[in-house]
Amino acid sequence: MSYKLLALNIDGIIPKSNARITKQTKDAIEYVKSKGVYVTLATSRPFQSAQKIAKTLKVDDCLITSDGAFIAADAENPIFVRRIKEEKALQIVDLLEQYECHIRVMNESYSIGNKVRQRNHLIAKMTIGVGDPLFYPINFVDSISEQMIEEPIAPSKIQVQFFNEQEQKKAMEHLAKIIVGVRFLPSANGRIDIVRTGVSKARGLQVLGQNLGIAADQMVAIGAQDNDVEMINQVGLGVAMGNASLSVKEAADWLTRSTEQNGVSYMIKEVFRKQLRVNI
Repeated sequence: MSYKLLALNIDGIIPKSNARITKQTKDAIEYVKSKGVYVTLATSRPFQSAQKIAKTLKVDDCLITSDGAFIAADAENPIFVRRIKEEKALQIVDLLEQYECHIRVMNESYSIGNKVRQRNHLIAKMTIGVGDPLFYPINFVDSISEQMIEEPIAPSKIQVQFFNEQEQKKAMEHLAKIIVGVRFLPSANGRIDIVRTGVSKARGLQVLGQNLGIAADQMVAIGAQDNDVEMINQVGLGVAMGNASLSVKEAADWLTRSTEQNGVSYMIKEVFRKQLRVNI
C-alpha cells in the first residue's frame, strides 16, 4: 500500500517533554514530504497555536485544529468550520461557572479564560494547553458569561479543566442533562473539550481527504491521546506512540517508540522508506 497522507497530533507526539522539537523529527517530516506525502497536524490546539508548530516543521498545508472544528491552511480561508452557536456557548459557560474549574472559550486566534482562585487566595491565570501565548492570546476575565453577554462569541470549542473528580462528575452530569448538540471529549486528566456534535479529528480527516481525493485507507495517523482513537481507527495505518494512552495502543495497527525516543522519526523511516514518490 502506498500512503498519500500523514496526520499527526501535536501533544504527546511532536514536542519532547522540554517542549523542543528535535532535528530528527523535522528531518523525518521533510523526508516524508519528499515522497509526495501530504502532511497535516490533527490537534485539539487552536489554529494559531498549531500553525506555529507547523511552521517549525515546514508544513504549509491545511491543519485540522480545535479537535476538527476548524480546518485551514490560512485562518482567513478555512475549508471547514463548525462553531458552537452563541446562545449555546453562553448556556454552557453559565452552567460551568457554578463549579470550581478553569474555563476557556476558544476561537482560532484568541480565547477568553476565567481567573481561578487558589487555596492561598491568589488568583491564578491558567494557561492549560495554550502553546505560546504570544501566538495565541488569552483574555482573562472575572466572569466569562458577563463578557459573552456584552460581546457574544460563537467559539470553535470550549475547554474546561477540573481540579477534583467529584466536581467534574457533578458538572458533567449537569451539562449532559441540559445541553444538547455538543460532544464532550476527554483530552487529558481532568480536562474536557466541548465541541459541536459531528466534530472530531476523524471527521476532519474525512473532509480533508475528500478535498484532496485521498481515501481513508491511503492515510497514516499517529496518535497519543484518547481523543485520537476515532482517527486511528478509520485510517489505513493507525500508529500509537510508545507513550500513548492504553486506548490508543489498543486501537492502533502499529506501535512506535515514545516521544523521548524520537518515535515519529522511527515510524516514518520504517513505514515510508520503501515507498516510491506518490502524486496527489
